[in-house]
Amino acid sequence: MTTRILAASAPGEIRIAVTDDTGLRDYALWRPGRPDGVGDLHRGRTGARMPALGGTFIDLADGTAGFLPDSAGTAPTEGDAVLVRVVRAPQGGKGARLKAEGGSDAAGPPALLARGPTPLDALAQAWPDAPIVIDDAAIAARLPPGLRPRMQRVPRAFDEETEAACAALADPVVALPGGMRASITPTPALVAIDMDGGGASTDRRAKQTAQFAANRDALPALLHQIRLRNLSGAIVLDVAGLAIRKRQALRETIEAALAQDPLRPRFLGFTALGLAEILRTRIRPPLHEMLSGAPGRALQMLDDWVRRSAGQPGRPPGLRVGTDLARALAEDPDAIADALRLSGHQPAWRLDPALPPQGWTYDRDTRP
Repeated sequence: MTTRILAASAPGEIRIAVTDDTGLRDYALWRPGRPDGVGDLHRGRTGARMPALGGTFIDLADGTAGFLPDSAGTAPTEGDAVLVRVVRAPQGGKGARLKAEGGSDAAGPPALLARGPTPLDALAQAWPDAPIVIDDAAIAARLPPGLRPRMQRVPRAFDEETEAACAALADPVVALPGGMRASITPTPALVAIDMDGGGASTDRRAKQTAQFAANRDALPALLHQIRLRNLSGAIVLDVAGLAIRKRQALRETIEAALAQDPLRPRFLGFTALGLAEILRTRIRPPLHEMLSGAPGRALQMLDDWVRRSAGQPGRPPGLRVGTDLARALAEDPDAIADALRLSGHQPAWRLDPALPPQGWTYDRDTRP
């Protein structure tokens, strides 16, 4: 079975898909201009300890603060410099989670001392024998020397099947084997997943026998979506049409599927209402958060603009953007440079206060 790491270039981000003969095995977004910070080593300044939260906020060089739990080591004294490493990226409206590090660089003002591994680094380590297939020399320039012997250059990293599989990860509704489907709803507290029956309704076996078989066959594909979408934290799953007392029989199927995930999610059992509870470690931001925020929307807009403008003669179409997108574009010059390089045209936009904050449209006055 041939496994490959495919790295496709887009404005402001590199889309990374791990594929083999069975399809999409893993997926990640790498945004060089907006790194998530996982693994970064910082010298920070200790803020006030928060006993109610069980930890201390540490001021970092970029003006943000990370949280150092008391469980991560001896609580430093307020005002002291401290070496810390990011173990969880900012996500869900919360700042970075930190752990204390020893070393001789503790004295001095807050500073970023070393970057952590990129998402591509992490996937290359997880799949050490897989070639890294790229479609842009700019990706090669960002690869560490140790990965360059594995690099293969092609005109297009993603074929149509991979493109479609990756695009489907943005859809909250997932098609599953047997005609079943699932709806994924992230909330601030947890991720809710609701399975809906399909083929089981036409099964001639007894209802509960058919529903059990349908859920059993669909669950591995659904739980693989948790990994592909990087859904993390508390996850509750409602299987389709199966009596609560019979759901315990799905435990082995759930645990076997979760064991394939390198983050080793824990299946905590079924609640009194029959909901399967899963706990998956939070490290990098979930895919839905990366796609739905203003930075992600701005990159989607630039990608659409590049696809429309690349190779076209004359003046490219202009853009009108809402306030949040204008701010995101101003904060990501690397994405603008990528759009210029990939399209051969300089992107141009203007603020339109009449649009929603994350809204955008093509400017009719500048269409070629």
